Amino acid sequence: MVRDGYIYGLSLLAVGGVLAWATGTWVWSIVPVLLGAFYLWFFRDPQRTIPAGEGLIVSPADGVVTETVRIDTPDGPRQRISIFLNVFDVHVNRSPIAGEVTAVRYQKGKFLNAMNQECAERNEQNIVTVRGEGMEIVFKQIAGLIARRIVFNQRTGDRVERGQRVGLIKFGSRTDVILPAEAEIRVKTGQRVKGGSSIIAEMPEGELAAGVGAPRRVARASAEPEAEEGEVA
Repeated sequence: MVRDGYIYGLSLLAVGGVLAWATGTWVWSIVPVLLGAFYLWFFRDPQRTIPAGEGLIVSPADGVVTETVRIDTPDGPRQRISIFLNVFDVHVNRSPIAGEVTAVRYQKGKFLNAMNQECAERNEQNIVTVRGEGMEIVFKQIAGLIARRIVFNQRTGDRVERGQRVGLIKFGSRTDVILPAEAEIRVKTGQRVKGGSSIIAEMPEGELAAGVGAPRRVARASAEPEAEEGEVA
């Protein structure tokens, strides 16, 4: 359970109890009790089995794959996997690979519907770069029409493990993963994935042997507008 679930959920359950005690009936407590139960359920944080193996890239979020596409960046061609989270999905975010957080950049913007393709560039988002396991991956926590708060718990220089919990997007939202052009996509549009346990892509063994220093496979987020770097909370 994410801490917010206890804060919101238990507070509302307490309000419901007080109303029932003060009025002598449960009628007035139905709404806060139902909302409290919803928050406890929404902020759930289930355990996940993290797959082992070289070159595996796992989903950073629960949801539905809405797009797998090749994109052009100033550093060359890359691939992008987009995952839509509705209000019923687990909203805890996890690291796609093990490695070092080399950049964290918060970009202010709009709050378009997360299903809108323009939201990948125009919406408020947190852009995280992780380097390790012979590659560099960028993943974005993107706010949506309802989601207005992004939480990221790590700082630049921190070490993360594959599938490690790293943050949260509250309510419906979207997560994008930008991969090296050489990565082999293991999911397709419409497929449901689970954060930390679903394999969404894999780097070929030969590409891993070249290491993360090869510029042609570095998946940078430099195509994005400049914004301040820092921790999101």
